[in-house]
Amino acid sequence: MQDTVARNMVVYLTYTIWDQRGTLFEQLDLPVSYVHGVNGPLFEKIEQALEGKHVGDRVEVMLSPGDGFGEHQPALTFTDDIGNVPPEHRVLGSEVMFQNERGEEMQLRVTRIENGKLTVDGNHPLAGQTVKFVVTIVGLRPATLDEIVEGRPADGGASPRMH
Repeated sequence: MQDTVARNMVVYLTYTIWDQRGTLFEQLDLPVSYVHGVNGPLFEKIEQALEGKHVGDRVEVMLSPGDGFGEHQPALTFTDDIGNVPPEHRVLGSEVMFQNERGEEMQLRVTRIENGKLTVDGNHPLAGQTVKFVVTIVGLRPATLDEIVEGRPADGGASPRMH
């Protein structure tokens, strides 16, 4: 059995994400899995850093906006009078699913409330930031043919990339 991260291996990992201020953004202690080298859910730079590593290895990867969550797009930020917003969403951090006239859905987050105005943002909370991923490999196994074709583990490993 191969014990090195390589193409067509199912990799089980845990991770933390730190924002550019050094604040913990997310921590996942329950392992998630992906099939290495088959266009999986990991950011490319993280997958490259894991290549050749072993169970127990801990890898730190810095992702610029271009390598990670993208640049902040001002066009995805909207401000309106607070009176036009349902009361349950007049709270910082509140999230609401918005649907445009074409039926496309977007998750918006309340990011500012001041002077009778409320601002929502459709950017990922880490957009525009250089972030640090700390990834620990907790398991490896060869992928089955079905897993390679599907591009994901049959055991339902959650995606380690969040949107």
